[in-house]
Amino acid sequence: MNERNERKPSPRTSSSASPAVGRALDILVYLAGRPGLVQAATLARDLDLPRSSAYHILTVLADRGFVTYVPSEQAYGLGVASFEVGSAYLRHEPLERLARPILRTVASRLGQTVHLGILHGAETVYLLKERPPARAGDIDIALVTDVGVRLPAHLTANGRAILAHTSEAQLRALFSRPGDLTTRTGRGPRSLPELTGELARERERGWSQEVEMVSQGFCSMGVASFDHNERPVAAISTTWRRHHGRHDTEEVRETLAQGAARLTAAVSGHTPTTAAGPATGHATGAGPAH
Repeated sequence: MNERNERKPSPRTSSSASPAVGRALDILVYLAGRPGLVQAATLARDLDLPRSSAYHILTVLADRGFVTYVPSEQAYGLGVASFEVGSAYLRHEPLERLARPILRTVASRLGQTVHLGILHGAETVYLLKERPPARAGDIDIALVTDVGVRLPAHLTANGRAILAHTSEAQLRALFSRPGDLTTRTGRGPRSLPELTGELARERERGWSQEVEMVSQGFCSMGVASFDHNERPVAAISTTWRRHHGRHDTEEVRETLAQGAARLTAAVSGHTPTTAAGPATGHATGAGPAH
């Protein structure tokens, strides 16, 4: 755990007529800055709150979906509603303005269509789609990943790149029922432990890939961008025909990683140390994308 996460938050004084609102917001900000689950007693101590008040506020936040309680660990983490609020912020135009020139550069270098996506609940929502400049002999391929389209995040490289940097407690909240792990082509994780294991490997190598999980004959690769708290805010991804791409996977991976790093810098973010560099690991299953 790094020094930033070890810092003890300073208690705040509030002139608000409703101090419970301020305390609830302090709890959410505190949980957002922690790398894992937190017990209520620890939270109350660090925020200098009476335990009874901390438990009451946590109960209300859990009822509304802003925090998740994990009984096996008797601890709390951020819930789905917190993700939805963050995603709503990210859907505003400033992020798209910052990302658009970056996506254009990446699309031009790869000669492939590139997307910007965010997480909305358990779905990937595509905000931007940039095609490369047209060249003689190019054949435009029809993709389901158009702007505004929503797809199951655990199946898309874009969504998996973000989920790979999501805590286990938040993954449990997003995929709390067996039926949440749907499939489109018969491929993809069928259980939460399987998904968690795959995401851990993708987090370690620093990029995500899906092979024919969304559409037969296509594969995708994605890399996440991060905010100032080292939290994933969006991902840049590209899709190509499995046997008819222009670039090898190493070039695709490195170009996406460079674009994602530029977007992280543009939003004044920081890449976590758990996100490996683009040269780490090897793509499997997709074969070369020439």
